[in-house]
Amino acid sequence: MRRLWLLFAQTITVCLAIWFVVVTLKPEWLDLDKKSLMPDTQVREGVAEAVPAQSSYREAVSRAMPAVVNIYTTKEIRQPQSPLLDDPFLKRFFGERFNDTEKQMSLGSGVVATHDGYILTNNHVVETADQIEVAFEDGRKAAAKLVGTDPETDLAVIKINLPDLPAITFGDVENARVGDVVLAIGNPFGVGQTVTMGIISALGRSQLGINIYENFIQTDAAINPGNSGGALIDTSGNLLGINSAIYSRSGGSLGIGFAIPVSTVKTVMDAIISKGQVIRGWIGVEPRDITPELAENLFLGREEGVIIAAVLKNGPADKAGVKPGDILVSVEGQTISNMSEMFNLIAKLKPDSKTKIVVLREGKEFPLEIIVGKRPSKKKLENQSQ
Repeated sequence: MRRLWLLFAQTITVCLAIWFVVVTLKPEWLDLDKKSLMPDTQVREGVAEAVPAQSSYREAVSRAMPAVVNIYTTKEIRQPQSPLLDDPFLKRFFGERFNDTEKQMSLGSGVVATHDGYILTNNHVVETADQIEVAFEDGRKAAAKLVGTDPETDLAVIKINLPDLPAITFGDVENARVGDVVLAIGNPFGVGQTVTMGIISALGRSQLGINIYENFIQTDAAINPGNSGGALIDTSGNLLGINSAIYSRSGGSLGIGFAIPVSTVKTVMDAIISKGQVIRGWIGVEPRDITPELAENLFLGREEGVIIAAVLKNGPADKAGVKPGDILVSVEGQTISNMSEMFNLIAKLKPDSKTKIVVLREGKEFPLEIIVGKRPSKKKLENQSQ
């Protein structure tokens, strides 16, 4: 019995040694499962074929790209000229040589939001345009009319009349998280429809000085001139935001781009389509964020919040008793930490409604009641501040 055991052990040892030598020097002699050696291939009739990479976003792009359009705008610029050139006699003989206007063209992107032709884009893409043309990926083109703009979020809605329009699907930005993969689609530098990839770098970015109402998605997906108004989508092809701005020292992408979230986009779009404008609450104050330096110099006793720098005469706040130097503590019971919070909260209030605020004055809190006004246009506010 002992002899048999020794023979068995020696046989196993020799077999293992032979197997080791073959695996090391001649692995092709072994009939191993090709699938286990090549996890990214599949075998068909003895030929290995590549399996499509699971990280491809082709499905998302194919869903969203048909709804992203190129926008071309034209504006006539009147050139200053000598009064001599207005002479009808000279114009009769020299005609167009004395034409005092020239056409200025620019480009951007847009997103088809509805099947009946409403298209979202940035206000700065179309605000000064005399003519707007929309071009689709499939080659179709159409003239567009401006439905309405909202300069304070830099959004605009235009309308075209074409059949069988592809509309993008709106995503749920509330479920988006920092680190999620996103794709930016647009027409950078006019080269044509382009897709770039990145991640969400931050959510709720504000106080950037870009718009009055800011709540940006920050991304490192490349956004360049011409991408403005294009789509920022998730990996399922759903719209998360409208690409709006970049941080750049050279004019090109540096990996810091900003998109207006779809939650804001939808609210603004619905208001423009139904009313032609966005109606917001307003109380008629000029606020400033409290910085540590300001708090120290003015002995404010707090390093966050909003200080009222100026109050519009006969405006809602003035009538309620708000004074320059007051610190706005809360609106309708919600604490105010900065100007962005204040603007967004007051904007949601209905004009002519009563709202309760609390201000801090000389170290004491004063509750006040304001009858909310309707926020004037951006131009009117600029004229009032001059």
